Amino acid sequence: MVTKETVILETSLEGLKFLGRGKVRDLYDLGEHLLVVATDRLSAFDVVFREGIPGKGRVLTQLSKFWFERLQSVVPNHLVTTDVDAMGPAVKRHAGDLRDRTMLVRKCTVFPVECVVRGYLIGSGWKDYQATGAVCGVALPKGLRMADRLPFPIFTPATKAQTGHDENIDFAQMSSITGAEAAAPLRDLSVQVFETASAYARDRGIILADTKFEFGRDAAGNITLIDEVLTPDSSRYWPAEEWGPGSSPPSFDKQIVRDWLERSGWNKEPPPPTLPRDVVERTAARYQEILDRLTR
Repeated sequence: MVTKETVILETSLEGLKFLGRGKVRDLYDLGEHLLVVATDRLSAFDVVFREGIPGKGRVLTQLSKFWFERLQSVVPNHLVTTDVDAMGPAVKRHAGDLRDRTMLVRKCTVFPVECVVRGYLIGSGWKDYQATGAVCGVALPKGLRMADRLPFPIFTPATKAQTGHDENIDFAQMSSITGAEAAAPLRDLSVQVFETASAYARDRGIILADTKFEFGRDAAGNITLIDEVLTPDSSRYWPAEEWGPGSSPPSFDKQIVRDWLERSGWNKEPPPPTLPRDVVERTAARYQEILDRLTR
């Protein structure tokens, strides 16, 4: 079972050049390539918790691999391999820690924006719509309800915050950040990838409500899909059988943790509270379920 897996909260790999540590991933510089290690760390409300979610890093890596391979006819991506044995002897010596949770990727120059696509009205999009009748400057029909399916997927970019929350921006603001020549291709590719993935998920009883992509330029200047893709940490997946407009369906991610935290009375400032074992186990099972339903 997932809950009996060894939990890896961080790595320290002797012989490899450590580059940095994000909320979930540890990065190592291998010269031409990067080594991206997905740990089992959990962050909620921008705070990293002491407990990890068993199997989370493995699920994130395997699902990214699945989507990168499935979408490569739509857009190039940075993945080289997830086979630790093919990453060279300096990496292979750490195979026990790295297997199934590590990607070797090509280095790219990153566009400093989150390319968000929404197919349903939920989260910050719902709050924006209630206040303005639009989401990131995209006007929507009147009378929509929470979790309503939108008439068409909308592109709602955001800034990439180094700390704290990403901030929603409109397309004009994004163009000023990425350059006008890149903005339209980034938008169009994002929507195309979203529609392709949504159709696949829908056939398996899963709704892809929204997601965020990251892109960069490879050494040849080509726009390339990077980072993770269509994982529970970057996407909102719902079971189709539990969706209905007017309320928020259960999602295949850390929503169980967020719901418990909202009830706990925590002020959302460090240090975080200790998570109950059943919350951790149910969250791990939720991550595993979306991997199974999408890939088997």
